[in-house]
Amino acid sequence: DRDVTGVQTCALPISSAKTFILDTNVILHDSACINHFQEHNIVIPITVLEELDQFKKGNQTINYHAREFVRALDSLSAGKLLNGGAAIGPDKGRVSIKLEQALHEDLRQHFPAASKPDHQILNIGYILARADRAGRYILVTKDVNLRMKAKAVGLMRSEERRVGKECRSRW
Repeated sequence: DRDVTGVQTCALPISSAKTFILDTNVILHDSACINHFQEHNIVIPITVLEELDQFKKGNQTINYHAREFVRALDSLSAGKLLNGGAAIGPDKGRVSIKLEQALHEDLRQHFPAASKPDHQILNIGYILARADRAGRYILVTKDVNLRMKAKAVGLMRSEERRVGKECRSRW
């Protein structure tokens, strides 16, 4: 749907719910980022939690965001994240954590450094998309190289998002 100015809006039917896979750098810039995805689901790869752990100590803004995000996730979870996810809030999607998996054979030849965090995050998105071809999986990252890799394997889609009255083109 587009508004009168031609901007794509988020008035999506329920059947078009998406799943956003978040990269660490998105969280480090906005600890409340999981609240910006309306009714859509969010996946946090376990690798992202491991990377956030490295940023918890310190007095910089990214350290604050790492701590706040982990606290918010912990308060949402109540032990549910690894078993179907946890509701983010009313009229919002669910957030879940996905454990690391062996690098998918399609990615292995192109990304041989399987232990690299970016490749682990990309692998989670790729495996989810392959398992549910009807689903819409989008990797959200501020890392240009990872964004290009995601586009190459069909995970990234740029879109305008309307949040309240303010239009954001973050993801």
